[in-house]
Amino acid sequence: MLRPAYGRASLSDLLPSVGAQLGVPGAENVLQLPASERWVVLLVDGLGDLLLADAAAEAPYLAGLRGRTLTCGVPSTTVTSLTSLGTGLPPGQHGMAGYMCRVPETNEILNALIWNSAVKPRDFQSEPTVFERARAAGIRTSSVSPARFEGSGLTSAALRGPDFRGIDEADEDQRIREIMAAATAGDRTLVYAYERELDHTGHGRGVASPQWREHLRRIDAFCARLRSELPSDVRLVLTGDHGMIDVPGRNFLIVEEEPSLLAGVTGLAGEGRLRQLYTDEPRPLADRWADRLGDHAWVRTRDEAIDEGWFGPVSDRVRRRFGDVLIAMRTDWAVMTRTLPRELDLVGMHGSLTPVEMTVPLLVD
Repeated sequence: MLRPAYGRASLSDLLPSVGAQLGVPGAENVLQLPASERWVVLLVDGLGDLLLADAAAEAPYLAGLRGRTLTCGVPSTTVTSLTSLGTGLPPGQHGMAGYMCRVPETNEILNALIWNSAVKPRDFQSEPTVFERARAAGIRTSSVSPARFEGSGLTSAALRGPDFRGIDEADEDQRIREIMAAATAGDRTLVYAYERELDHTGHGRGVASPQWREHLRRIDAFCARLRSELPSDVRLVLTGDHGMIDVPGRNFLIVEEEPSLLAGVTGLAGEGRLRQLYTDEPRPLADRWADRLGDHAWVRTRDEAIDEGWFGPVSDRVRRRFGDVLIAMRTDWAVMTRTLPRELDLVGMHGSLTPVEMTVPLLVD
């Protein structure tokens, strides 16, 4: 198990460290980043550090910058990671407890990727973002992301504040033009950019697939080109939001086929690699799951996970969003449900606390 390095070397420390170099009040350069007044932070969804190391031949530019790493938070998933990046806070403070989690006030299960709830994103995640703090300090902040993400629930919750520059993600020239324009739009600039195709390919084909490696090659070439075209006074930071592990279908534990595991469960959220269960009797439920999964999983009650530092300090406002029982996979297994049939088609997955899922690169050029 690799626990998150909150406050030392985690994804939630990245933008505060950049902000400190830009003069954002209260921001601290925990990561000891170099001096600059213009920054581009490009997050490649699904770019785990150990995956990059394994495929270094496909990504000479990115691999050549390897050396430092960050941990993401728990769960090691996009919704939680992007919110940790955007707010500079661990999950226990911002409360985005996974791509699916409970809204305690209504007991509904929120899917934050599609925001299938009447709860307002700014109410659900009310902490200020680093972008908002930077903007208040007079720094020009921008987001260069696929156009369809503008105004989405997740964007509003996790990444609000910057000027949004929507792009066609298939148009590499447009993406570079927009990043360059944003990076040079003021004396002090902070640009966030997002690339999603690597994660999409990993989920559908697996990280061991030739398609995944081909996408990594294209991303590497894009990043190298971006660096060559950016002015020399602009710092480029490249990172990921989580890694990924391939899970064969024979290792799916489908909960509907083992009804004893659902006895007493009032809600099921999370994802295959870190399933979150809601119940009035967490200890007996955790014991049943631990007996069933043995060495395939770390099974914890919410209190145990909090005590072990999975989520960082946890505020009372968000505590009940996390599962009463958490099932974190330690081998190439996953806990699946027929109520989410599209998940049964996944090959690559993430969410748990294994090093390959938790470690992302910190690449600075």
